[in-house]
Parts: sequence; structure tokens; C-alpha cells
Amino acid sequence: MVAQRLIRLIVLALVALAWAAPAAAQQHYLWEVASPSNRIFLYGTVHAGKKEWYPLQREVEDAFAESRVLVVEADILDGSKMITSGKAMTYDPPDQLADHVPGIDYQRFLKLLPRYRIPELAVMQMKPFIAVSLLVFGEWARAGYLPEFSVDAYLIRKARMQSKPVVELEGVAAQAKLIESLTDAENRLVFEGTISALENGLTVQQIEGMVDAWQKGDPARILEVAKKYNEEVAGAAEFEEKFVWSRHAAMLEKIRGYLDSRERHFVAVGALHLAGPRGLVEQLRGMGYVVKQK
Repeated sequence: MVAQRLIRLIVLALVALAWAAPAAAQQHYLWEVASPSNRIFLYGTVHAGKKEWYPLQREVEDAFAESRVLVVEADILDGSKMITSGKAMTYDPPDQLADHVPGIDYQRFLKLLPRYRIPELAVMQMKPFIAVSLLVFGEWARAGYLPEFSVDAYLIRKARMQSKPVVELEGVAAQAKLIESLTDAENRLVFEGTISALENGLTVQQIEGMVDAWQKGDPARILEVAKKYNEEVAGAAEFEEKFVWSRHAAMLEKIRGYLDSRERHFVAVGALHLAGPRGLVEQLRGMGYVVKQK
């Protein structure tokens, strides 16, 4: 159960590394994208949240109700897929976390565990990126935002209750493969950088900044928060490149397919995927589609 919950948390992190975009006067991270034959909705999600956020804003709920299909990056509520992807997250005994990171960083990591009430035994087989990601989720929880109240989970549950098809833009296995592609050097870098951010309070600043910007519909602020973190945390910019921007070509290909179909799709992705000139919104606009924030 611990392994399954962890895998779900990590996929949530991928599912939602981001927030969504342009137009500071707008209040919702929701766009309508129109082609000559169809129109779809793009919505930026948050990977952890609060119960009182739901139902979502009327414009978002109306767009969801109008759509025939829900599209998510990965179905984080499909337990069988989560279990199958577990090997990407952990080492096989006797191999363990302490064998793959500098001793000084491992000791710093151990000192943080009591803050989140996590025993060493629960994390000793985890790969470095997974281990520190668990601590980041602990920081989200300390700030009052829980993964069970993620926007993605809310939408998937709602779709299932309404017998609305849920389609994966990428899938759990593809995202686990991306995590597994991290080299030992990349794992060590993200491990050390994340520990430093947790120690100096930058992680909680990032969390509060992102949530505030998301709620206010302020994409410029979200990009500022991401930039500040990238500038202060070693390896963060390279990690963002690999885990956010490099995935857009494949995402765009599928989204264009939805626009060529006759079914209305509600596409929910982590909000940073929709922000800025490299985000899906501006990329689709550049391809000639009519894009309007709702």
C-alpha cells in the first residue's frame, strides 16, 4: 500500500508540475481551442488541493459538462497501472538509496524525515528523485494541500460517476519510464537540490506562490515562481526542461487529433504545461487554432 500510494504521489507530481496561462485579467485556467471542425477545452490542474475547492468554478464545471471525453496526462486512480510501474521508483534489495547519493546528503535527508513523520525504513529502497519527491509532498501537506484533493483526481472521479470516457494523454507507464530515464548523476543532483530547497524554505515559498497565482489566474507570477526556483536550486532548470517542455511535441500531436475529431474533449494537464510561449496554449495558437481564455 505504501508503494502504491507513493507511485500515485509521484505521478501526481508529474501530472501537475504546472499551472496555466496568458491574460492576467482572466480568472480561470481554462481555454477553448477551436478548429474548423471542432472545439475542445484545455484546463490547468493542481496536483494537491483542499476539499473546499470543489465543485470548481462554474465556467470550468460547465465546460466539463459540455465535453464528451475527459483527457488526463495519466489515470492516477488506476491502481493496477500504478503497481505495474512500481519498479521505476525503487531499487531491488540489497541495493538501496544510501548507495546512490553522497553520505553527507543522505544524512541531511534523514534529518528531514521527522518533519514529515516518515521512518527511514519506508524510504530506504526508493530512488533519489522519488525519495525527495515524497518529502516535497509532505511539505505540500504541511501547507494544507493534500493529493487526495488534487484537481486531476476530482475530474477523474467525476467522469467515472457520469460514465464519461477517461483517455490518457501519456499514461502512467510512459511517465514512469521518464522517471526511470534519470541518470545516477541527475538523481544525485535533484536529490541535493531538493533537500537544500526544503531546508531553506524555498519549497514552501514555491508552493504558496504557485497556489496563489493559480487561484488569481496570474501566469506571469507562476513563471516568476518557477524561474526563482530554477535560479536557486541546482539542476532545477534542466529537470524542468526534461519533465515539462520536452513532452509537448507528443502532447500537441494528440491534441491536434482531438481537434480533428467530432467529439468535444476536456483536456486537463498540469498548469505549467499551459503557461508561457513554450506552453501548449501558445503553441496551438501559433499553429493557427483559435484560442480563447474562458
